[in-house]
Amino acid sequence: MIYRMMALNIDGSVVNENGKIAKETKEAIEYVQNKGVQVTLVTSRNFASARKVAKALKIDGPIITHGGAYIAAERDRPLYVRKISEALTYEITQFLEGFPGQVQLSHEKQSIVGKANNQSKLTSTLSWDRDSRFLYSKQYVNVVSDHLLENPLAVPKISVLLEHKEDVWDIAASLKGMYEEVDAIPTSEHTLDILPKGVSKLRGLLYLSERLGIRKEQIVMVGAGIDDVDAIRCCGLGVAMGEAPREVKAHADWVTRSQDLKGLPYFITELFRKQHPIPFLKKMNIIRS
Repeated sequence: MIYRMMALNIDGSVVNENGKIAKETKEAIEYVQNKGVQVTLVTSRNFASARKVAKALKIDGPIITHGGAYIAAERDRPLYVRKISEALTYEITQFLEGFPGQVQLSHEKQSIVGKANNQSKLTSTLSWDRDSRFLYSKQYVNVVSDHLLENPLAVPKISVLLEHKEDVWDIAASLKGMYEEVDAIPTSEHTLDILPKGVSKLRGLLYLSERLGIRKEQIVMVGAGIDDVDAIRCCGLGVAMGEAPREVKAHADWVTRSQDLKGLPYFITELFRKQHPIPFLKKMNIIRS
């Protein structure tokens, strides 16, 4: 199979737990881009944060952000955008604030972050974006729903970081019964994303690849999180990072090394070193434009 697109989750794949991008990772991504392979990011991060990662990797094309709700190369010129309405954003936020945890609204321009309504040491040590260098404008408020009364906002994604992991599944089930307009997607044992109905990383990736004339069989998807599973399963080659949860690895075609062992650049080099550049393959009529 000739692969024409490589899609990368950010956290756990590109950016390590210290918020750094290894030099070898940057070099490997440049190597595959020089072969004419389209590289994109597929992330639950907001656009502004993800775009800074893309620039660090010299990725100029569209990236898939907010869990698939916002696809763009430039913030003010999105290819695709879906948002939760102002009224529904307020209602869901108010509901989430009834649980011990912390709510964040992710807009493409900034995020609104509520004060954690618990004393848990766990949630105080977790953060929404692990690399402070890649953060974007954040506004911290005491109670997000109170802020929305004065400043209504429609957002691509609502996130909640919960003290008790059992609340993740309880909230997901409750929202499914309460609202037809949204999907609740667990992203870890303690975090949950609420997205417009039908939005996901996989659907965002398929939307972008179709616009680029690339079949899903020609896509390599690299992920490390629970919300990467669908894309890992459905693309031509699904790759899980070495430290990914067991349920992610179970659906992967290839489990690479951990980040500490440079798993991403190792995998990229191994897979693409024998593939000829895409322009050459087109010239030889091996693949169509």
